[in-house]
Amino acid sequence: MRNLFLLIFLMSFISCKEDVLPKPKAYLSLTYPEKTYETLKANRPYTFEVLKATTVMNEPNNWLKIQYPNLKASIDITYRPVENNMNELLSEAEKLVFKHTVKAAQIIPKDFVNRDQRVFGSIYEITGNAASHIQFHITDSTKNFIKGSLYFYAKPNYDSILPAVNYIKEDILHLIETLEWE
Repeated sequence: MRNLFLLIFLMSFISCKEDVLPKPKAYLSLTYPEKTYETLKANRPYTFEVLKATTVMNEPNNWLKIQYPNLKASIDITYRPVENNMNELLSEAEKLVFKHTVKAAQIIPKDFVNRDQRVFGSIYEITGNAASHIQFHITDSTKNFIKGSLYFYAKPNYDSILPAVNYIKEDILHLIETLEWE
């Protein structure tokens, strides 16, 4: 019994060094290339600046697909002429946004107005595990209407792709701010 007490006493002195602290949570260190933009090199009824690190794919009907190969994402741009159908175009654009309410935690709309360039529109940030995290539409209200959607080629996990969403959101805002109608 005495030996057991002595052994426990010695073990308590030997084993006690300093308090063990849990490791701090690790954060992803994501780095993205510095942004440089160039004017769209496609013959369209509109023009804007795109990130040089993207690949622009021409689609029929003046549509575009702006691909981010490293992020496995794309901005899909659709174009439609306005022919006394503005209410229909706006309704269709909003219907596509609110299709995501099933999976979305929140949909945050923001309007955009540039009277000098005749660029009017809205951008919608969609939080949660929705298929598209940013959607927007832009028009000159008389002749042209553009709809855009950001898609990732991966299962939607909002927390994981949020840094990439924010990175591409800056490019979408730049696209809208530099948009000019032909």
